[in-house]
Amino acid sequence: MTLRELFAPFGLALADVEVRGVTHDSRRVEPGFVYVALPGRRFDGHDFVDAAVARGAVAVVGARALSPKVPYLRLPEAELRPALARLAAGFYGRPSEKLWVAGVTGTDGKTTTAFLLRHLLAASGRRTGLIGTVGYDAGAGLAFPEDHFTTPEAPEVQALLAAMVGGGLSHAVLESSSHALAQHRLDEIDFDLAVWTHLSPEHLDFHGDMEGYFRAKALLVERARLAVLNTACPYALRLVHRPHVSYGPGGGFELLEVHEEAAGLAFAFSSPEGRFETRLPMLGRYNAENALAALAAAYTAGVNPERAAVELPRFAGVPGRMQIVQTRPFRVVVDFAHTPKGLAAALSALRPTTEGRLIVVVGSAGERDPGKRAPLGRTAMERADLAVFTEEDSRSESVEAILAEMARGAEAAGGREGERFWLEPDRARAIALAFALAMDGDTVVLAGKGHERTLERADVTLAWDEAALARKLLGLE
Repeated sequence: MTLRELFAPFGLALADVEVRGVTHDSRRVEPGFVYVALPGRRFDGHDFVDAAVARGAVAVVGARALSPKVPYLRLPEAELRPALARLAAGFYGRPSEKLWVAGVTGTDGKTTTAFLLRHLLAASGRRTGLIGTVGYDAGAGLAFPEDHFTTPEAPEVQALLAAMVGGGLSHAVLESSSHALAQHRLDEIDFDLAVWTHLSPEHLDFHGDMEGYFRAKALLVERARLAVLNTACPYALRLVHRPHVSYGPGGGFELLEVHEEAAGLAFAFSSPEGRFETRLPMLGRYNAENALAALAAAYTAGVNPERAAVELPRFAGVPGRMQIVQTRPFRVVVDFAHTPKGLAAALSALRPTTEGRLIVVVGSAGERDPGKRAPLGRTAMERADLAVFTEEDSRSESVEAILAEMARGAEAAGGREGERFWLEPDRARAIALAFALAMDGDTVVLAGKGHERTLERADVTLAWDEAALARKLLGLE
């Protein structure tokens, strides 16, 4: 790829200088890179143009009146992010056009639905990649990036898709966040399918209101050739003018009965090919709905529902999402729930299949919304029988101060320290304490960290794997 080839779509005739990469991060610039200067909330990429050129940038794209010592394309500020996506797709050879690509969007359920769809496609012989919140798989197994973005920036997305093509994969599943859609990270992806889970208030600080949030999500459906829409979501019903397959009440795929068990779900569903029964080794009735979305999506890719029903029980689960570590003598579950609403949903989902007591280990992150700390403590007391409050990425804040706020919420809900809740600043010791408290038939929920692979403290960032730690403490490995 040369500058002449890369910038031809912009009407520029540049020299045949080799291009070795495209980035918006000046720290990642290497000799031969094109640097796109993006203005942000904390930093403005234009302030780092000279640094990018010094590191070897062969061209720069920006919105300010600048005169770098390399070719410079000046665009209106609103066109910078679309240009970044276009340049990245061009540099990597527009890989999405060589793959069958499904985007999964919605407020909740994206991660589980994406993993389920990937499983069904792969089990039917389709080599399938994945990009999402938990991590990515470009053909070499699931990797866990340090950044916690649901959808990476355009250059990273295009690089991963290109790696999938290079590795011989034929299908890809992308979690598609509202931020990524609104910020043009997915502009140059050729989507074959859009999967819509549901919409409820979230990220309104970014989108302004529910209508803005809906419009961002709807971009995925408008761009895809076909959609899988949830009939239970009023917002999805506004998109039925697009070619689609429906799931949910009265849809082409519909849940007929669901039975919750200690080790998962048993359910029956109807489809265009008839009625089938299956099992899913996941907890929470809502995961049957996520499975239904994945079944409908796989069907559009040619996976017969009967074959899919056979493969669902073999699903390995999603790291850190209602992940079962053991079932006896007491059940241990790792989940990402880290907000009062999320914790309430997780505990409510586990209550019906818990024979004994429900015990939760949970913390609240430092340098994040302090207003949720007391409500987390209250929720733990209202929805669980016992709780151990502990660290969760305390960063520069005092763990003890955070736990005091959680204790305040727990006490307001009638809890007493040493009887219904305990304070243990060290997360590993907190988990061990919860296991010591557990009895036959209890359920212990390790909430908040889920799939994350680091634990951040003021002076150190630890490598972290909650499920692996739990197995070690339980003597399972």
